Amino acid sequence: MTILIVVNHARDWPFDIEGARVVTARDYLTDPAYADNHSARVINLCRTDRYQGRGYYVSLLAEARGHRALPEVKTLGDLQARHLDQLLGPSFVENLTRAFAGRDKDTCEVDAWFGRDPNRRNEQLAQQLFATLRIPLLHARFERDEGRWRFHSVRIVSPHEIPIAQRDILVEAATEYIQRGNRPKALEPRVDEPALAILFNEDEPERPSNAEALDKFAEAARALGMRPAIIGRDDIEKLDAFDALFIRDTTSVNHYTYQFARRAASGGLVVIDDPDSILKCTNKVYLNELLSRHKVPVPRTLMVHRDNVDQIVPTLGLPCILKQPDSAFSLGVTKIESERALHECLRHVFERSDLAVAQEWLPTDFDWRVGVFDRRPLYVCKYFMAKGHWQVVKRESGRKLEGSTVALSVGEAPDIVVRTAVRAANLIGDGLYGVDLKQVGQQCYVMEVNDNPNLDAGNEDGILKDALYREVMGVFARRIRERKRVAA
Repeated sequence: MTILIVVNHARDWPFDIEGARVVTARDYLTDPAYADNHSARVINLCRTDRYQGRGYYVSLLAEARGHRALPEVKTLGDLQARHLDQLLGPSFVENLTRAFAGRDKDTCEVDAWFGRDPNRRNEQLAQQLFATLRIPLLHARFERDEGRWRFHSVRIVSPHEIPIAQRDILVEAATEYIQRGNRPKALEPRVDEPALAILFNEDEPERPSNAEALDKFAEAARALGMRPAIIGRDDIEKLDAFDALFIRDTTSVNHYTYQFARRAASGGLVVIDDPDSILKCTNKVYLNELLSRHKVPVPRTLMVHRDNVDQIVPTLGLPCILKQPDSAFSLGVTKIESERALHECLRHVFERSDLAVAQEWLPTDFDWRVGVFDRRPLYVCKYFMAKGHWQVVKRESGRKLEGSTVALSVGEAPDIVVRTAVRAANLIGDGLYGVDLKQVGQQCYVMEVNDNPNLDAGNEDGILKDALYREVMGVFARRIRERKRVAA
């Protein structure tokens, strides 16, 4: 297996370790040779403190390419959490308490380099931090509050910050990790009574389910022997009382919904949407890399960075579509009709992200939406474009206009649409996804794979009616039983 040590600049890692190769972030992100290597381990030592910065994309695209990334990109999102110890669960807090027993001071700092404490004072804690967070080089600070130790902060350390006198220890720790092929153990699942938490925010303007659908989910859950409860954004501490979490709130990575998903997953709950699905589906750069790698048809696409802007028009023509990596609900997706508009739009995109996605424009009267759950097609809809607009949703003068939704049975939809959608969704996982496709003649193109797809009463349930809600709740019930059986 190829081992790649990825750094911002080659000078950041001037060390030779047998079996590992040093690569700059720019080369890893832009050189097709790395995308074609499907059996690599990536040790990401770039700066990763900025969401959608270069270091963030190294871990993100590593996962899209089937590479084992360290740290995982979901860990980078965890570092934005307000209380990391709460997110990781009570067992980790207990480990902190044991490690710091008898300390006189109310603060403590720990360095962990590939699970090694360079000062050899907190070796066990350094190993636990590495096993839990999977961050190669980190500096953690803890504070005691009312007798209880808590995380104050965790910071990813760059190699050039390591003092010269300690670099031998750094190389030794990295060499040991690389040569033994260490992989931290996953957290053990927990077992509880069958209870389902439904995370919902009635004030969210783009919420994925309306109130009537929420009632139908709860009714279906009760019919299957579960105890549903609606929870809100301030209820993360209540998750330990549940077996499963169903997120019916608009998801994104830098958002409390992602923290809920991570906390629930680490506690062994059945989670829809799981954190991996949120992470993968909310970034168009990742999706394009994943779908292209597996030869799923997509529109002609160019991954855009500051050095290849001049290739957009010759490659895609005008008009073309420019997407922010984390665009959703037609926001952050722009139809570009002139080079001047292109450069102006890119100026705004590059203020937030080092990468963008440009695609050819494929005009159609409607988009297909195939709901996929548990690796099977659940429903099919046609989402028609808003009147006089090129998208399903049109926003103007403070109001939102939407095209009509027409539900079809799975059997009515073209076979190529359903097969392509299921194939694309299954590359993400076994969760609940809404796959958007365009059909041009006999060719079908995947536009997006959405986690957290709309399930509204009166729209997506147009064919299955109440059976749609029972199908979804049935998967939750089965997965809860399977986890309990495994735990027993």
